[in-house]
Amino acid sequence: MEFFHKAKAVRMRNIHEKYLMAEEDVESVTQERNGSDKRARWTVEPVRGSFEAIRLKSCYGSYLTASNERFLLGATGRKVVLSKLSGIDSSVEWEPVREGSKVKLKTRHGHFLRGNGGLPPWRDSVTHDSRRSSDSFLWDVDVVETTSLALVPVATPPLHRRQSSPPMSRTSSENSEQEVGIVI
Repeated sequence: MEFFHKAKAVRMRNIHEKYLMAEEDVESVTQERNGSDKRARWTVEPVRGSFEAIRLKSCYGSYLTASNERFLLGATGRKVVLSKLSGIDSSVEWEPVREGSKVKLKTRHGHFLRGNGGLPPWRDSVTHDSRRSSDSFLWDVDVVETTSLALVPVATPPLHRRQSSPPMSRTSSENSEQEVGIVI
């Protein structure tokens, strides 16, 4: 969860150097190389009553959803789509699982979000599957907007009122914060 704890919006990049994208049809999810596209931005919403679970909301207002629909007949993996939030629906909830500097997103049923590679129709598709050993389940998370409070500059006292040396009771970090003018 720490990847998303202070994140208001994120971009997610996979092993293929492609970003998770919401498509303009407001139903499909794909992966593309252009991370600066607005469709690569996902708003992070914590799930009420759960410390771990989050929802990822697209720029179109629909949510990243683990569907039960097969991606291809005879192949493993189910489609990941966009859907509107309707009541209590765990298919839009994802649990971030840290793996080194990357994250896996796990569904409530133990499947993981996967960015597929290879030849069409796999190329650029996004599915969820229960296999856990592949690197295609790993995602880099880029925080593009945080929920933390903005740093507010503090007025610096005139030179004749500044202390010549810091008081002995302050820690070095408090002194640094005072000198820089950061309010916490």
